[in-house]
Amino acid sequence: MDEILIRVTEDDEILGPIPRSHVHGHPEYIHRSVHIMVLHPDGKLLLQKRSMIKDTQPGKWDTSVGGHVGFGQSYLEAAQREGEEELGFLFQDLRFLYSTKIRDSVESENIQTFLAINAGPFIHHPDEIDEIRFWSKAEILEGLGKEIFTTNFEEEFATFLQSPQGFLLK
Repeated sequence: MDEILIRVTEDDEILGPIPRSHVHGHPEYIHRSVHIMVLHPDGKLLLQKRSMIKDTQPGKWDTSVGGHVGFGQSYLEAAQREGEEELGFLFQDLRFLYSTKIRDSVESENIQTFLAINAGPFIHHPDEIDEIRFWSKAEILEGLGKEIFTTNFEEEFATFLQSPQGFLLK
């Protein structure tokens, strides 16, 4: 069954529902997505290795949690749902970090990113994620530009480091 997403304008005004199958491969259709950056209390960042069966960027390391906002959902509701779906954990303490946009040849997304400080335990969804682990700032910096991470994560990581909470990453 095709997931129904929210089609929006460049300024994030809602235009109406749109099937997920219409947005990937059609960057003219802007839709909403969410990310969660999960920091361990020791300052390491949880990343997920995307399943090899994913339709975009399979097998690459990515943001802790990421997903689409379903039609009728708020960004926060979608972030909580995605956290539970992908990591088996309901994040009650999410803090809004920033809004970003992805514009590439595959898709166009307006994204809100949230922060959670949590050590788990997490149980990743095997259809979505092959592996999860906490990374230090040095480990991430070492891997940038080496095809280890998704291009979207590399862009977001730079934004995260410049956010007021970026200093928390160790």
